[in-house]
Amino acid sequence: MGVITRGLRFVIFLYALLYFITYFLEIEMLTGMHAIIGFIMLILAVVHLKPHHFKLPLFLFLTGFAIMLLFAEGSFLGNMRNGLLQMSNIIGLLAVVPMIGWVLRSEPYIEEIIGLAYNFLDTSRKFYTSVMFFTHIISYFLLFGAIPMMYQFVNDILKNQRGEAWENFKGTALLRAFALSTLWVISIPSFAFAVEALNASLFATILQGFLMTAAAMMMAIIFSYVEEKRYGINLTAEIKTEIDTVLEKSSNLKQQKLKTLEFGFLFITLFGTIFLAYEVFAVELMMLIPIVIIIWSGIYFLVKKRPIRLLSEMKEYYLNGLSGKSYQFSVLASAGVMIFSLNQTGIGTAIVEGVYSLQDIIPFINILYFLPLIVIVLGFMGLGPLTVMVLVAGILESISLPYPPELIVLSVTSGSAISILLSPLIMPVIVLSGTNGLSPLKNGLKFNYKYAIVLYVMVQIYVQWMV
Repeated sequence: MGVITRGLRFVIFLYALLYFITYFLEIEMLTGMHAIIGFIMLILAVVHLKPHHFKLPLFLFLTGFAIMLLFAEGSFLGNMRNGLLQMSNIIGLLAVVPMIGWVLRSEPYIEEIIGLAYNFLDTSRKFYTSVMFFTHIISYFLLFGAIPMMYQFVNDILKNQRGEAWENFKGTALLRAFALSTLWVISIPSFAFAVEALNASLFATILQGFLMTAAAMMMAIIFSYVEEKRYGINLTAEIKTEIDTVLEKSSNLKQQKLKTLEFGFLFITLFGTIFLAYEVFAVELMMLIPIVIIIWSGIYFLVKKRPIRLLSEMKEYYLNGLSGKSYQFSVLASAGVMIFSLNQTGIGTAIVEGVYSLQDIIPFINILYFLPLIVIVLGFMGLGPLTVMVLVAGILESISLPYPPELIVLSVTSGSAISILLSPLIMPVIVLSGTNGLSPLKNGLKFNYKYAIVLYVMVQIYVQWMV
């Protein structure tokens, strides 16, 4: 099995590397090799993970294979090649994104920021708002890894507070903050893919998502107030006691301010560079983001005079990180085969025509009402936000819809946010449950279903008004 693991990580590395090479060098032989390596990656992954742990990618691949064989037009081998390469851009992005975490872990940025903010966390509302804000910001860097990281920090502060009321308070702040990041955060792969696939304006989509996120965060704060009243516990008094204890052990103010400013500079340089480069260069977003991340991370370690640390992180990632991503990459590669085969059958057009027929009966109904619901249903079937976005946006990009693409992106990503809040079968809720010990159903559906309904209604009011 050691040989299989070594082969798998090398093939994953080669598949991601060839995406970057073939993007700039359109050589037929390299493109064919890229697809073959993608197929080898699937074979090695199923051996590495065992078939009973490989059900979803196997289902997606075999479904796409059957549709391609029976219904798709053109050369079967040509279609299979295109299918295996369909998701190479997002696999390339996901292979590079962990480099952001290397930077974040190299200094105690979060500890110092929270230390600086302790003085402003003296009420339950302020504390809840701050936890949401920090989780949201760190999601830029660590994706859903922000959930266990922030839970640990919050738990260190509130280490003496236990029970359902406190876990509701902590868990909803973390999960809602991360879920809302899917509406506008450019480093979230599902958002970046939707913008790219639907050819939406990056600035308009980010601005629109940011405004909806701000409104949804205010709504979350109101919900937390109502939930605190329902539990009948004075959280503020307990928080003040815990904050006073923590302040006695905090480090010096100068160090806290310095690390906070440095973190802010890193945040602005990374995402400002992505946005600026997207406006200046004629490079696709899914290619631009990993290129900027690689250059930004390299410059950081060079400026800090830690090139050895960078090499150490790269070695560790290659040896232990890449093979751990085999399931996720296999799901995406298999989904690419299925999406390409479905697009060859014209199923997307059929779905849209079905919605138009429904509009003839119920005039105020349009497809933008249904897109979030489709994503939510798929989320309850165990498909994560990225996989769902790949499936839904992958089909939508082949259809001409009479709506601004920015509204389509918001409609679909709102479904992603809601599925993260509710589904007990996808990673953010599972990770939170593994951290706080509550069941995924309680962390997700029970704690958030009312908030999720309000979020859906709020987004739809905006979307339908803009239509």
